[in-house]
Amino acid sequence: MSADDPEKKGRALQLILDAWDTALKEGAEPEVIASVAIYAALADMVDRYGEDAVSEFCATLPERAKRGEFTLRANDP
Repeated sequence: MSADDPEKKGRALQLILDAWDTALKEGAEPEVIASVAIYAALADMVDRYGEDAVSEFCATLPERAKRGEFTLRANDP
């Protein structure tokens, strides 16, 4: 399977969301979980791709967020 495989990405996302739910149940605040998750993801990406590539990737995030790319719930009409 390639890294772009939708099944692989879907399974990875479900595992992360399950861990998120577990952290919430154990009393972690959503803002803390989010901050730590972003830190962990960026740190791993820097290890793999370097600071410049990650910086360029991060520069794309505002527009992607505005387009709803990171919205998990259905948008209300």
